[in-house]
Amino acid sequence: MTVPSEFLKDLKRSCYCGDLASDLVGQKVVIMGWVDSRRDHGGLIFVDVRDRSGLIQVVLNPTSAGMHLAKELRTEFVIAVEGVLKLRPAGMINDKIKTGAVELEAMRCEVLSEAQTPPFQISDDKVSETLRLKYRYLELRSQKLQTHLITRHQVAQLVRNELSAQNFIEVETPILYKSTPEGARDYLVPSRVHSGQFYALPQSPQTLKQLLMIGGMDRYFQIARCFRDEDLRADRQPEFSQIDIEMSFVDQEDLLEINEKLAVKIWQEILGYSVGVIPRMTFQEVMDRYGSDKPDLRNPLELKDVTSLGKNCGFKVLEDTEGRGASIKGLCLPKCGKMTRSQLDRLTLVAKQMGAKGLIWIKLEGQEFQSPMSKFVTTETMQEFFVQCGGKSGDCVVMVADDFAVTCAALAAIREQMGEELGLIDHKQFKFLWVVDFPLLEFDTNTKRWVARHHPFTMCKDSQLNILKERKEVEYPNLMAKAYDLVCNGYEIAGGSIRIHRHEVQKAMFDTLGLSEEETKQKFGFFIEALSFGTPPHGGIAWGMDRLLMLLCGTNAIRDVIAFPKTAKAACLMSEAPSSVAREQLLELGIRLI
Repeated sequence: MTVPSEFLKDLKRSCYCGDLASDLVGQKVVIMGWVDSRRDHGGLIFVDVRDRSGLIQVVLNPTSAGMHLAKELRTEFVIAVEGVLKLRPAGMINDKIKTGAVELEAMRCEVLSEAQTPPFQISDDKVSETLRLKYRYLELRSQKLQTHLITRHQVAQLVRNELSAQNFIEVETPILYKSTPEGARDYLVPSRVHSGQFYALPQSPQTLKQLLMIGGMDRYFQIARCFRDEDLRADRQPEFSQIDIEMSFVDQEDLLEINEKLAVKIWQEILGYSVGVIPRMTFQEVMDRYGSDKPDLRNPLELKDVTSLGKNCGFKVLEDTEGRGASIKGLCLPKCGKMTRSQLDRLTLVAKQMGAKGLIWIKLEGQEFQSPMSKFVTTETMQEFFVQCGGKSGDCVVMVADDFAVTCAALAAIREQMGEELGLIDHKQFKFLWVVDFPLLEFDTNTKRWVARHHPFTMCKDSQLNILKERKEVEYPNLMAKAYDLVCNGYEIAGGSIRIHRHEVQKAMFDTLGLSEEETKQKFGFFIEALSFGTPPHGGIAWGMDRLLMLLCGTNAIRDVIAFPKTAKAACLMSEAPSSVAREQLLELGIRLI
């Protein structure tokens, strides 16, 4: 079939399909889009035409002039239609779509592009993820993905407008940069000009935005592309976007205030949702109460510390805990007193998957306690554990006795699972939280050295500077960072810190992390030198753009808010990337594959 070029010369699209409404009835309009469905009713043919705004029902009479192609239309054909908008007949209104009260009576219809039968129906949600990713350009035609990408655009524009109004300047930073492996693995790019040397794709523009502060830019932002070669999850991709913000002459309170206002603005403008004042908790408090530094506050279940009850209780597993510096925590599962052994075994498996050696449970039905610890402790002791964990008749309490981190992780996983299973979470709510006062360092048992919990450019509390400078290693566990995370519904959506702005403090931090003088100079020499030329106090934050959109769009997979995502194995099924390259290309780069 010949593609008609005259139609596009004669007529231009006058409106989008989804914008046709009753106030345009009687007007002649031109639409262009894809055939979503076709229904032949004998004398008339009804075609739903779709574009990114929605769809409209078009009525075609194949016997009318210019309608000779009507019977040849098929799903996913690209067509142009000129017609008059009319109200649908009484009883034919479709309340499920926004254009359901009107229809377009076609005067002229042209096929702009034919289509072979697609491998799946665009509206079919049950198609395998592999097939959808292979034909991602077809999945992008779905209303769900188009709505998500439009929301992404709206958020980006809102952020740009909001920050620009507050005197921030958008600055682009390099994609080809220096490898400074501190955290995830870098993606490396070989240099043809500098044989044997490599660029790295930035994991974040961290040092670059700090250099902008040294350069006097004062208030910077960027919707930055970042790259991390790490194992993937549903909320991670090898390349991602972050809303990057840095400010000079500020303290932590300034950063929290500006970003809290930004969160309020985004949720109000995009969803019409009132965030309100965002509460704050210290890292220690959220770990004690929820076992996680990104708790879902929609879930009312809380952990209770019962370590002190283990002493001399008669149950060796619990008695040994306090002596080895571990902890006992419990979680009350309301109205779960009738849980079966198989259900409890399933929770035990969850705890073990998080590193715990096992799970202790106590059930109370009526006046009778049931527990595997009943053969070791008195009923009074069992009751004390049960009550201290918040248990009442008809409830079940689960406990873990292990190292603090393992205990928290195990019960946090059970808390998350049972919050869903018990229907305790209102999925229409958004619960925000600022988590502050993180530890500055943590000990890596694999490398046997201290590492930065956030990154090595984070400032400690002012009163603790001497610990860094004087290398008081015994005090390292007590070092607190001027760091902060914004959490929403169990996801960390933004994280940042006040930065180190004095070069001698930054050098002390690198010393603390076990970097030799030679390593420091090689990896960060340019940055240390820059700090010595007059650096303003500064701090910043980075929002995970994709995670943010995931929450706003009500999905639980980042791939749903990215136009062309990768699989869990960091592959693009559509383009078949990564792929091999010609031997000549490798020779140019001085690379030989082993």
